[in-house]
Amino acid sequence: MTSSMTTPGPNSYTTLAPGADFRHELAIKRSRFITVLRRVENEAQARELVAELRREFHDARHHCSAFVIGANRSLQRSNDDGEPSGTAGIPMLDALVKRETRAASLTDAGSTAIADLSDVCAVVVRYFGGILLGAGGLVRAYSESVSTAVALAPLVHRERLRLFQVQMPHAEAGRLENELRSAGYAMTGNDYDPVHTHVGLAMADDPTVIATARERLASYTAGRCQLLEVGTDWVDRPLSRGR
Repeated sequence: MTSSMTTPGPNSYTTLAPGADFRHELAIKRSRFITVLRRVENEAQARELVAELRREFHDARHHCSAFVIGANRSLQRSNDDGEPSGTAGIPMLDALVKRETRAASLTDAGSTAIADLSDVCAVVVRYFGGILLGAGGLVRAYSESVSTAVALAPLVHRERLRLFQVQMPHAEAGRLENELRSAGYAMTGNDYDPVHTHVGLAMADDPTVIATARERLASYTAGRCQLLEVGTDWVDRPLSRGR
């Protein structure tokens, strides 16, 4: 498959929660299908996962893989690793790119399902159980292996947001942070100087959202504090229920 990296990506997508790999195993007609999912940022990281699993499961017949990378999902690859052409890698990739998530961005209050999973590499390690599955059976097995793993894996909504800081005396910063978090803002961590805590938060790049935040901040602090913009970044946020 080819990729095109010239157009800017969207402002949000779904990906795996940061942390350890997610693993799930299916047994289909005595064959074992061990699916491993990892969050990746580039092709080299995806290929490293394949290499690691080849070493770990060195006696397995197949280590089939698929990955999709980038906010606009422009980098997509798959590999059948010895299975009949088109029966493993492509069904795995389809399971990734067609997986739908309910919208949960700061700018989209609706619940429309969208296929936006990215920055994910899936590897399915297969131990042959002695019963031939046929081409159709392999397609279903590899597709189901990845689909089931993704459905069970911890996912997050990743959104490109405007970053701000609010300077508060140390004694008052905790209360402000709790109020901002309760109001639904993404908190990005704090910085400190001898007198002040610089409370970090993120929000959508939307004039109405930012104006509302300024009004809330004025209310919370009796007009004593202001939002200081410090840049933009990608921020992980929990998915809404229903994923």
